[in-house]
Amino acid sequence: MDLRQLRVFVAVVDAGTFTDAAARLGVSQATASRTVAALEAALGARLLQRNTRHVGLTGTGAQVLPIARRVLDEVAHLERVVEQSRGELRVGYAWAALGKHTRRVQKAWAATHPRTPLVFVQTNTPTAGLAEGTADVAVIRRALDDPRFDTALVGVESRYAAVSTDSPLARRRSVRIDDLTRYTLAIDARTGTTTLDLWPPGSAPAKVRTTTGVDEWLTLIAAGQAVGVTSEATANQNPRPGVAFRAVRDAPPIPVWLAWWRDDVPPRLSDLLGLICEAYR
Repeated sequence: MDLRQLRVFVAVVDAGTFTDAAARLGVSQATASRTVAALEAALGARLLQRNTRHVGLTGTGAQVLPIARRVLDEVAHLERVVEQSRGELRVGYAWAALGKHTRRVQKAWAATHPRTPLVFVQTNTPTAGLAEGTADVAVIRRALDDPRFDTALVGVESRYAAVSTDSPLARRRSVRIDDLTRYTLAIDARTGTTTLDLWPPGSAPAKVRTTTGVDEWLTLIAAGQAVGVTSEATANQNPRPGVAFRAVRDAPPIPVWLAWWRDDVPPRLSDLLGLICEAYR
């Protein structure tokens, strides 16, 4: 059994005759008849009652028809999804795309690839949408230890503290990592870039509040219920009333990688890598 057999079967039912179905499909009447016969042989059941003027469904055929339609509809949907993915390049990210470089890369891409839109898609998962199928490539700021994916380092970003605008820390131009220890620290352990390893042993914040994404993280900080440490890109791309971002002058920078499926390299990947690396220089 194959999809062609299902398509011919449905076409014959809709047209009412093999002759009319064959004309719609652009095949001969004999080919349409043989194709349905092959489907019946594969299933081991008669699907159509045939006479010289009309065909009708058997009891089994009446049960098979709606299933055949659903199968063909799902295949058509699958083909549309694949075609759409070929028509655009989707870049996934969890918290921030490329920060201040996002617009620059978008404009440069549009100028050189006008027929292939560069679309940024937020997916708060460790692979930023790669494993979920919502992205062709992904911006990753945590080491991706997964053999299914390849990665390339495209740049580094400074770390920023996020504090309430009511906090005394908001009055400073920059902070040190130890300045945050007396506050509750908000961490997204799944996709965030901050762990307690940023602090020397024994000096990490005593209280940690777990969050599940950038919006919840920002909301806690704006309310003065926690502080956070994040990438420069988050500070640039997610301004929030009540939240002040201040550079952390003694924290190590955050590496930024681009990731993609090892066995399904997206077209024009090298062009995108070149633009992003150039933006980060």
